[in-house]
Parts: sequence; structure tokens; C-alpha cells
Amino acid sequence: MPDPSSFPSDAAGRTFARLFPRLQTTFKKYRNDSPADWEIFSRQLTANFEVLFNSLAQVYGNQYDFYYHLECLLETLAQSWHERPIELKELDHRRQNEPDWFQSNDHVGGVCYVDLFAGNLDNLKKKIEYFKELGLTYLHLMPLFRSPAGENDGGYAISSYRDVNPDIGTMQELTELAGDLRKNGISLVLDFVFNHTSQEHEWAMKARSGDPVFQNYYYIFPNREIPDEYELTLREIFPDEHPGAFTWFPEFQRYVWTTFHSYQWDLNYSNPEVFIAMAREMLSLANAGVEVLRLDAVAFIWKQMGTSCENLPQAHLLIQAFNACARIAAPALLFKSEAIVHPDEVARYIKPEECQLSYNPLLMALLWESLATRNVSLLQESMRGRFAIDSGCAWINYVRCHDDIGWTFSDEDAAHLWINGYDHRRFLNDFYTGRFEGSFARGLPFQENPKTGDCRISGTCASLAGLEEALMQKNKGLTELAVSRILLIHSVAMTIGGIPLIYLGDELAMLNDYSFRDDPHKMQDSRWVHRPQFNWKKAAARNKGNNPPSTVFLGLKKIINIRRSNKAFSGHETDFIDTGNPSVFGYVRTDGSRRVVILANFSERNQAVQSNLLRLYGLGYEYYDLLSDCVFPPEDIVMKPYQFICLQAE
Repeated sequence: MPDPSSFPSDAAGRTFARLFPRLQTTFKKYRNDSPADWEIFSRQLTANFEVLFNSLAQVYGNQYDFYYHLECLLETLAQSWHERPIELKELDHRRQNEPDWFQSNDHVGGVCYVDLFAGNLDNLKKKIEYFKELGLTYLHLMPLFRSPAGENDGGYAISSYRDVNPDIGTMQELTELAGDLRKNGISLVLDFVFNHTSQEHEWAMKARSGDPVFQNYYYIFPNREIPDEYELTLREIFPDEHPGAFTWFPEFQRYVWTTFHSYQWDLNYSNPEVFIAMAREMLSLANAGVEVLRLDAVAFIWKQMGTSCENLPQAHLLIQAFNACARIAAPALLFKSEAIVHPDEVARYIKPEECQLSYNPLLMALLWESLATRNVSLLQESMRGRFAIDSGCAWINYVRCHDDIGWTFSDEDAAHLWINGYDHRRFLNDFYTGRFEGSFARGLPFQENPKTGDCRISGTCASLAGLEEALMQKNKGLTELAVSRILLIHSVAMTIGGIPLIYLGDELAMLNDYSFRDDPHKMQDSRWVHRPQFNWKKAAARNKGNNPPSTVFLGLKKIINIRRSNKAFSGHETDFIDTGNPSVFGYVRTDGSRRVVILANFSERNQAVQSNLLRLYGLGYEYYDLLSDCVFPPEDIVMKPYQFICLQAE
């Protein structure tokens, strides 16, 4: 096996062609077509080949045809670069010159379903001004590719990575939208569903018909012998739908590995052809103008007998290899990790060579935990120990997304505070489903497991924060408290460090939509309760009136403007402080000599914070709140219910 570090950096094209003879024709053609462009690719290939080679060699190096597959992959990378539009190559150049661009305090994200938000891609273009008004620079569109009619896991069962769902548009329209967003300073983000395809994908259809090449794209077995061995150490993900991890398909008399839904077939990454095929799909999306790919279900992509088949070392190696492919053929592309697992495992995916961005499920879960308990101890403990990540990466901080809320805090962190993790999760489930007496929340259980008592929580931000209950009671005081909760947790996400992400609709305090129960394709999935049709009538009145939608919208715009006007909110270096009050969460953001101290009251009662504490963190004797523009005297601060304060030295 050759040592990649010995490859001459000044003649990469000739070196690789010599090692891989079949590449000579391809490389020569691209070099002759555009020598300057080829030189750029040659530099990118040389700079990243060692990582690509080493990661793939550790996964596939013992296979007899490893070099053949590596040659095929290199040919794919060269072809993809050759086809990459010039404006995206210019973006590559800008991103390479400013690799920490996403650390800026200018960035704010939004996420939505195209059909629910605007109907189709053409209409979505017309909403760019709305995105700009809100301050978005990052737009994540939920799965929009062709998928099975009826049940399709909200689009996460992909039937084609090259075809948009015809109900919402075409691939050409998606490419045009990406360009329009880019011209307006907004990066397009899509999901890369790379653990599985739908059973209607071309590969799965060929496997079903008996094609041995494509049967090797999946885990397919004629009987229960091997599935039974695997399931000795696997956990059930969707026990309500099917037990275990395998589904029997009588029409072709085979068991197929289906970690999630039975119509989602897990890809077999032990086959290098699968990696190459998915690399092609990834680079095709990058060449359509996608700037960030959310890697869906990263924890599950490698299977190994006798393990949980989650978070295995090979999963990390494969992500590193995908990342190296991007650095070579689409350098502007970033990866975002989606790993709703133990916080220790989440952190292992967050590296410049794997995922530069990562959802922060721990922060999301503990914001809701703190609202339920009125106590920030677990939030403070967990953030102090787990918030810091590689300086070349950033968190995506959110309070809600398309998915359920899972209580993914560390039992070890909880035990340090004398909290029993199992009991605490049961309490939180009861609280957010409204089963706990005195709860303000109106959520629904998702995938409740009667054997373990485990479940997750569905519901919009507003309904979980108490607005639905308050409006039903027509109680003005409770309504004000609910609105304050919504603004509080969003304000933390905006200022704690990283890129904040708004689930569009939450900025208008949209409530649960129970109409999903009338749809036979959705009625078994309670997550549809927090995926309502966007209310454009409310949006039209967003800047006027004294009502929850406009109060939340204007409140969010204000904290976004504060974020974007203060460099202390760039990056993600955050010092978490002990406020001396168990209901008040505190942290410090710094930019040079400027310091901002954040205080967030998670209680519906007034809470005091000593002025000596503020002086200890460098605010001196006179300071003001960026949110209210009020100057505070040098005395203890009494915070109002659910008040959020950004204090800066006067």
C-alpha cells in the first residue's frame, strides 16, 4: 500500500494517473480543457488525498479491489469538479480564504418545509424578503426530494436524490433558488439522508427484482439467522411500527435491515460501491448550490455484529472520507451533524475533518428542562462541561425543530446533582404532555414504549411554552408568561455561541395543529402536530398589534439585531457563571475588551442577582441592558418573570 505522504505535491495529476492508470484519460481531458481550473483541483486533491486515502484504507483496505474502487472515486471527484459551476468555484475560493465565516455573529438560521411554508419552490423565492426582514443568512429546507406517496417519514425516505418532489418543483428550480438565496446572503442547507433510501429508490427496486449488485447495496437476508444475531445487541428505534431492526418482505421473501421505518432500507457501507454512489449524490447536491448538508442519522451508518451498531469508529472514518471528498471537489460545502445520542457521542462528530457544524440537542433539551423545573442547575452543569468544542466548528442552537424532543442529557451530569436520570425523564415526559398537575405545556408523546416507559415529546414551541393553554383559558397573565418563555429560550439560543436556528412559524407563536389525526398517512406520527401550515395572515400583521404573534416576532427581531450589532456574540467561546440563584442562568460573551453578561430567569417569579457578581465579571459599577437600553445602578438586580438581560459595561 503506497504512502500518500510521498506523493509529489507539485505534480498531483501525473502522480495519481501513474498510480491509477485508468485515470490517465480522464485527467488529461480535464487538464487540457482548462489548465488553470485543473491546477486548482490538483492542489485540492494533493492537500486532501492523505486524509481520504487513510480513512478509506482503514475501512476498505483489506478488500482485494480497494484500489479499483479508489480509482473510481477519484474519477468521480474529477468529473464533479469539472462540472461545478463557475460561481460556486468562486464561492469555494471565498470560503477557503475565510474558513471561519460561519462563526460570525451575522449568521441566523431558519428551517421549514417548502410545501407547508410556501407551497412550492417558486413561491418560496417570493419569500426571500421575509427571510431578510427576520435576519436569516442560513435557510434549511426540510427533505424535498422524491419520496413515496403517503407515509414517507416527512420526506426522509428518499426515492431519488436527483429529483425534487414534483408537487413542489423541479431540480432546476431548486438550483435557481439556491442562486437567488446566495445573491441575498443566504446559504441553502439541505438534508443528506445517507443512512438509508426508500424502498422505492431505483437501487432498492433493482435489489427487490433480484439484481445481486444492488442487493449488496443493502442488508438483505433470506432467513432470521443473521438478523437474530444482530438483534441481540441492537435497540429498537420505532417499536410501535416493527419489532427489532429488520422487516420481512413477502413479495421477494427476504428480510431487510430497516433501523427506522420499514420503508427505509439501510445502506450497506461495507460495500465501497455504496460509498462512491453516495459521494456522487452528495457532490451533485453541492453543484446545485447547496452550501451545508445536514448528515442525517450519522450514528447508524456502520453495522458490526456484536455491537449496538451506533457510533462505531467506521462511522467517523466514513464521514471523514465524505468530508475529504468535499474539500477536493466542492470546498465550500460544510457538514452538519445530526446525532441525537449521549452528549459524549455528539461531541465526537464535531471536528473540522468531520462535521464543522452540529445540532446542539443537549442545549435544546435542557432549555425545556429548566422551564419545567424552574431550576437551571442541570443546564449550567452540562453547558459548563460540554459546550466547548473545536475552535474550527460551531453549534447550531435551537429550541425546536421538525423532530421530537428527546431528553438526551447525561445521566452522569444529573447524578452529580443528585438527580436520577430515569425518574427525571419520566417527570419531563409527564410535564410536557400535560399529565403533571400544574403543567403549562400541551405536548403529545412520540413513540411511547410501554415496555420501558420511554417516550419523546412533540409540540410547537408556543404550545409547549404554555400559550395554547393560556389562550384556551383566555387568561392574559398566563398569555404574557407564555410569550416570555418563548422569547427567553430563543434569546439564549441567539446569544450563547454558534448559529441560532428558528423553526419557521415559531417566530409567530404558531400553536399545535391537531388536523394530522385526520390524515391516515400522518395519524400515527405525532410529530406532525408541530408541523403546521405556515399562517401568512398572521405574518401579514407581524409588525403591528398587541398580540402574541407580533410580540414574539418583534421580540425576536430585536434580539437578532442585538446579536448582529455586537461582535461579542461571534464565535462560541462562552464562560458560564454561577449567578448565586438556582433559577437564573448566566454566561459571559467577550470580544476584546467588551464583555456582555447574560442573565436569564427561568422562573415565573421575580429573582434577585447580586451586584457584586456583576462587578466580579468585569461590568464595573454602571452597566446597561442592550435589550431594554436601561442603565442599571450599582445595586442588586431584581429580574422579572422569565426576563432576559444582556448587560454591558456603560
